[in-house]
Amino acid sequence: MTTGPSRQLLIGIMTFSCLYIGSGALAQQPFRQALPGYRFAFPRDHASHPDFKTEWWYYSGHLQTKDGQRFGYQLTFFRVGVDPSLRGDSRSRWAVRDLHLAHFAISDLTHRRFQYWERRSRGALDSAGASTKGLKVWNGSWEAGGDGTVQHVTAHVEGYAIDLTMTQTKPPAIHGTDGVSQKATGLGRASHYYSLTRMTTDGTLTFAGKRQTVTGSTWMDHEFGSNQLTESQVGWDWFAIQLGDGAELMLYQLRLTDGQVDPHSSGSLIYPDGRVEHLPMNAFILTPQEVWQSPKSGGRYPIRWRIQVPSRRLDLSVWAAFSNQELDTRGSTLVTYWEGAVTVSGMAGDRPITGAGYLEMTGYAAPFRQPL
Repeated sequence: MTTGPSRQLLIGIMTFSCLYIGSGALAQQPFRQALPGYRFAFPRDHASHPDFKTEWWYYSGHLQTKDGQRFGYQLTFFRVGVDPSLRGDSRSRWAVRDLHLAHFAISDLTHRRFQYWERRSRGALDSAGASTKGLKVWNGSWEAGGDGTVQHVTAHVEGYAIDLTMTQTKPPAIHGTDGVSQKATGLGRASHYYSLTRMTTDGTLTFAGKRQTVTGSTWMDHEFGSNQLTESQVGWDWFAIQLGDGAELMLYQLRLTDGQVDPHSSGSLIYPDGRVEHLPMNAFILTPQEVWQSPKSGGRYPIRWRIQVPSRRLDLSVWAAFSNQELDTRGSTLVTYWEGAVTVSGMAGDRPITGAGYLEMTGYAAPFRQPL
């Protein structure tokens, strides 16, 4: 929950951690819970929080070349705590303190081509990690770092790469209320979640061996917690939208086994001046309007949505830049999900408005597997 409820794939990640190292190592000491009253501080909170079990740094953006070719990209780093008794333990570089997973995807919006990759690592010998002293997270040659205000991300596989510098243009947007983004009923069923919703971006992108200079805009999410979701939640839909008037919109809805939407679904409206308005579930309406069925997984994903925020007179149509942006990441997070670039148009009051963003949809190819 990229992410959303978020950012991302929490149950799949927890399942992977149990399968990968066995259940015994997970029963040592409790991880810290995300509780009300948390006070964010920056740049401190850009760094890793190893006292929480799960954490991710999520980048998504829209880029274009000088000749008008358009691309979307996603780069996500996951940290999953294995044994809290090893916090701060430096006796062995082989000790498994965390599992590190990563996803990287590029959408060629001009030619409707999609490529993605995944990585997993136990982090031994510094093969992957996340610093507690500042923003630095890596998995092999994939890396994100910086001071928050200016960040740099790189990822490379044969024939495909990004090398991007991003500059913060608005203050961090804190989601939820009283320092927590609640995901279900119960103390600790939450995360600490913030976004850098609009970062000017420039650098290079390589697709199918062709390296090009690009400019654009990036959305960055950082989320950490220990016990967010429940067995009754089978998936979610998450939107990160940058509007042409300088505002941004983050929304997520959590879907339940009975087909209803969890009342803890929520979002944020970020105004051009950086002010954040919390949107509870009753403040917005998400209506799926068109479905695409994946020929690989069989998952049926809503790829066109109507978003309404009546109190702000927002009425938006959101549709996939192209249909097939599905990732099968069963080699890392054990989840098949749809995450891709979207286009936005509609009305803000009496004014036409356009925008761009990213949409993440989970639980359509298969319900989440619960941790063992």
